[in-house]
Amino acid sequence: MEKLRTEKLQMEKACCRTNKKKRRDEQEYKDLLNRLKRIEGQVRGVQNMVEKDSYCIDILTQVSAITAALNSFNKVLLANHIRTCVTDDIRDGGGESVEELVAVLHKLMK
Repeated sequence: MEKLRTEKLQMEKACCRTNKKKRRDEQEYKDLLNRLKRIEGQVRGVQNMVEKDSYCIDILTQVSAITAALNSFNKVLLANHIRTCVTDDIRDGGGESVEELVAVLHKLMK
């Protein structure tokens, strides 16, 4: 796990829409990945339910749980972003991250 983390830090992959990068501490990294793996498991469970012709309401209930889990993931990620990226940008005299944050909040609140 540590070797994989080190390799990922060295590569510092860019976000899909910008060239900006975010270096996460080990705990944040693990927490986010664990949440995503749980969500992935839930999605596979729903796929299995569809394959087994499960009752629609049961599938919808599980999809609702996935939606809640994704919303929770977004809240954690957003809070971390505000505490780190936005705060650091403001501290350094920038304001770009605030405008970026406002734009993403508009998208999230549709």
